[in-house]
Amino acid sequence: MLDSWNWTWGLCLIVLTTAIHSLGIVLMSILGLRIRAGLKRRRVAFWQGVAILTGLIAAIGLSLAVLHGIEAALWAAAYLGLGALDNAAEAMLFSIDSMTTRGASGLALHQHWHVMGALEAVAGMLMFGISTAYVFAVMQLYWPMLQAIRQH
Repeated sequence: MLDSWNWTWGLCLIVLTTAIHSLGIVLMSILGLRIRAGLKRRRVAFWQGVAILTGLIAAIGLSLAVLHGIEAALWAAAYLGLGALDNAAEAMLFSIDSMTTRGASGLALHQHWHVMGALEAVAGMLMFGISTAYVFAVMQLYWPMLQAIRQH
């Protein structure tokens, strides 16, 4: 019976973290499109474009790190609430460790919650994959603009 709770909680948290991550990326995309439209309207020098793109990617990186932190905190809260770990600091460390698939903290969930920890690693791989794809897409969107500026 406890194993089914692992799967139930784990899959629900995967859905929740995927929804949160997707919402964050959609909001960043809307803002990014506004920035891109503004750049198309004004004339910028090549190095200004490089600086703007660098700043944009840095802001995206920070935003994605915050999203991953929120998602790890949700998993940590679930571990704590379910009694899978004994305190908030350990729950957060374990969650970050699992989400990044690092696994080197030495912490372990109480025996009957191990599957849930593995499911968080699945969620982490998915979220980091989505994040990487988004950064790549932004670079692909802005690269032609930089090339066009350079040619003028």
